[in-house]
Amino acid sequence: MNSEATEERVLEAVRQRRQLVNDALDEDVPMAEPERLYEATRYLLQAGGKRLRPTVTLLTAEALADVEPLSEEYRSFPGVDGTTVDVMAAAVSIEVIQSFTLIHDDIMDDDDLRRGVPAVHKEYDTETAILAGDTLYAKAFELMTDTGADPANGLEAVRLLATTCTKICEGQALDVEFERRTEVVPEEYLDMVELKTAVLYGAATATAAVLMGADDETVEALYRYGIDSGCAFQIQDDVLDLTVPSEKLGKQRGSDLIEDKETLITLHARQQGVDVDGLVAADTVDGVTEEEIDAAVAELEAAGSIDYARETAQELTDRAKRHLEVLPDNEARSLLEDTADYLITRGY
Repeated sequence: MNSEATEERVLEAVRQRRQLVNDALDEDVPMAEPERLYEATRYLLQAGGKRLRPTVTLLTAEALADVEPLSEEYRSFPGVDGTTVDVMAAAVSIEVIQSFTLIHDDIMDDDDLRRGVPAVHKEYDTETAILAGDTLYAKAFELMTDTGADPANGLEAVRLLATTCTKICEGQALDVEFERRTEVVPEEYLDMVELKTAVLYGAATATAAVLMGADDETVEALYRYGIDSGCAFQIQDDVLDLTVPSEKLGKQRGSDLIEDKETLITLHARQQGVDVDGLVAADTVDGVTEEEIDAAVAELEAAGSIDYARETAQELTDRAKRHLEVLPDNEARSLLEDTADYLITRGY
C-alpha cells in the first residue's frame, strides 16, 4: 500500500471515531460553574484536533478483543478478562491530558495560536489558562477511575497515567534545559522526545490493554509500540519543518532553525562539523527569506542530517510495528500498523 492510500485509510479510521470522541468529551467534560473556567477548559477541546491518540486507544481495544472495528459499544467494551470496560472514558482521558499539556506549553512558549485559534492564555488570560489546564489534568484522573474495570486493573491504569504525566513534565524540563546548554547529543534528544511526546502515545495503547486485563508482556509490547511510533512522529515533525512549504505547513518553514531549537537534524549536523548557528542569520520568522531556508536545507542535506532523521524515524516505525505481533491478526491491528506508517509519511 502506498503512503497516500495508507494516509487515507488511517484518516478514515480517525474520522469514523472522531465524532464519537467529541460526543464523549461533551458528556465527560461538561460546562459547570464557574462558567469562565469551564469555558476555558473546553475551549481547546472544541477547537478541533484529529483525535489521533484516543483513536489509537480505541483501535488497541478492538485489536485486543479481536472484534471488527466499530462493532462493539465503547462504553461497555468486552475485556480479555471477561469484564466489560468503558474504553471511551480512557480514550477521553488521554485526549484531555493532551489538551492540558498544550495549554501549559503555549503559556511557557507564549505562543499566540493553537489549532488555528488564539491560545487559551490569549483568548482568556494566563491565570485562567493555568487553572483550565489544571482542571483538565484532574478531570483526566477522574475519568480513568470511572471505567468499570477490575479494581486492580483500574488502579494500574491510574498509576500509568500519573507516571506518564510525570514523564511529560520531565521531558518539558529537559527541552527547556537544552536551550541553555552548549552541547546536546542525539541520544539525549531522543530521550527528551520519548518523555515529552512519545509517552502519551505509549499510554494511549497500554492503558486499553491494562484496563482490559491483558498480560504484562502484551501491555509492555503495546507501550513500546506507542513509544517508538511517538518518537518517530516527533522526528518527522522536525523533517517537515524544513521540507514542507510554509503555506502548507501553516507556519514559517525552518522556524526551528530561526528559533535556535535543537532537533535530531541539527544535532547530527553539528557532529558533521556544520555551523548550525550560522545557517540562518535572521532571529525572527519575519526577517527570514525562503532563499535563506533553501540554502540552510541544502547544507543540512549535504551533511546527510535530514536523511539521518528520516532513517531514524523509519527504524523506529519498523520496530513499533513489530511490537504489534502480540496482537491477533485482525483489521484493528492492521490499522495500528498503518497508523505508525502514517505518522512518518503524513502530508500537510
